[in-house]
Amino acid sequence: MSRVEPGRPVTVEVCCGSVADALAAEEGGAGRVELNAALPLGGLSPSAAAVREVRRLTGLGVVAMARPRAGGFCYVDADWAQLLAEVDALLAAGAHGVAFGCLTPAGAVDAARVREVVGRVHGARAEAVFHRAFDLVPDADEAMEVLAGAGVDRLLTSGQAPTAPEGAGLIAHLQAAWGARVQVLPGSGVRPGNAAALVAETGVDQVHSSCSGTVAAPGAAAAAHGVDFSVPGCGPDRLPCVDPGTVRELVAALR
Repeated sequence: MSRVEPGRPVTVEVCCGSVADALAAEEGGAGRVELNAALPLGGLSPSAAAVREVRRLTGLGVVAMARPRAGGFCYVDADWAQLLAEVDALLAAGAHGVAFGCLTPAGAVDAARVREVVGRVHGARAEAVFHRAFDLVPDADEAMEVLAGAGVDRLLTSGQAPTAPEGAGLIAHLQAAWGARVQVLPGSGVRPGNAAALVAETGVDQVHSSCSGTVAAPGAAAAAHGVDFSVPGCGPDRLPCVDPGTVRELVAALR
């Protein structure tokens, strides 16, 4: 089994869909969270109240998602105005960083809009993180040139593959070619059993994982009378959550 270089610290970031998830991530030993709403939709902007509560209740680094709607990352003007307003609200609530992504109709990184967000985020002395919209672009190095030139601090990527272990070759290239300018954060399919090998192969010093589990939905009537308000892919009687035990295993695997 591959092992992380002794003495080399690896940051574990956990993808969270609620304040309760963030508490579970901290219980398991994570160092940072990416805070979202609506994870079954791929993650949307959390409320400012959620950011404030995670800051109040934990000592975690908090990166808040700024994504105004599901369904891709090419935004009309109304979507973009909402995203910028959410960036401002999340920063005002105390987020240490903001994760965002924006593409042109042709699928390339939208350079002007990236600069607009980075300016707002850096103005608040926070980190600007470009998320997995990167995994849809046609030319990875061309996209990295845009992100680095705009001052993006970190990139979340699966290496343009369904999972980060499958995309490890590109992730290793990005780390070697661009890691001195933009931090590379592998995410998607990162688990306790493969994280150390991924870190060893790619040379990164941080990973992103959902560390997901499920819990029973509270309440007697999750669905009744033929009425079911659950999101497709999530049953009405089980709720997705961060599993603190899985976080703990992941942290231990990277020591």
